[in-house]
Amino acid sequence: MNDLIAKAAIDRRLAEIVQPVIEGMGFELVRIRLLGSKYSTVQIMAERPEGGIEVDECAAISTAVSAVMDVEDPITSEYTLEVSSPGIDRPLTRLKDFDTWEGYEAKIETSELIDGQRRFKGKLAGVEGDEVLINVQAGTIGLKFDWLSDAKLILSDELISEMLRQRKAAGVLDEDKFDEIETENGSEED
Repeated sequence: MNDLIAKAAIDRRLAEIVQPVIEGMGFELVRIRLLGSKYSTVQIMAERPEGGIEVDECAAISTAVSAVMDVEDPITSEYTLEVSSPGIDRPLTRLKDFDTWEGYEAKIETSELIDGQRRFKGKLAGVEGDEVLINVQAGTIGLKFDWLSDAKLILSDELISEMLRQRKAAGVLDEDKFDEIETENGSEED
C-alpha cells in the first residue's frame, strides 16, 4: 500500500483492517485518514472499481467497517467513522487514478525537491511505467509515483461536466427529478 492511500502509521494499520472488508463488498479504498486528536474521525473514501459510489453504499460500508473496527479495536479513544466518495476534486492516490483522469488539471506535491520544486500544477498526461506524467508550463515531466506525497484534481467546469456526464450515463442522475433552472434574464433552462 502506498502512502497516498494511508499516510501515517495508524492510517496504514486502519487500512490493513478495513481494506479487505471494503474490497470484499466490491469497492476500492481510495484513502483513509485518522483526523483530529481530542475528537477523532476515521475518514474513509471508497468507490466502485469503475468509479462512483452512492450514499446507501457508503452506509453499507460504514456498517461493515464498524463491526470489524469494534472487534479489532485499533483506536482506544472515541471516534467518528465517516465514509464518503472521493468527490469531484478528488485525491489521486493510486497510479491508475492518474491514467483515468488524464487531460484534467491536478496539483501534485513530492516528498523531495525535484529540480528545485515540490509542487507541480498542470494537466495530467497519463502514466508511463511507474511515472506520473503532467504537462506543466515548461513541458511534460515525469514524476515517479513513489516520489509523490499528495495529489488531487483541481475543480473546474470541465471536471464538473464530466462527472455529471458519467452519473447520467450510469443512470444515477435523473434530470426529471430536478426543477428547471431560472437564468438571470428570467428564461428557463432544462
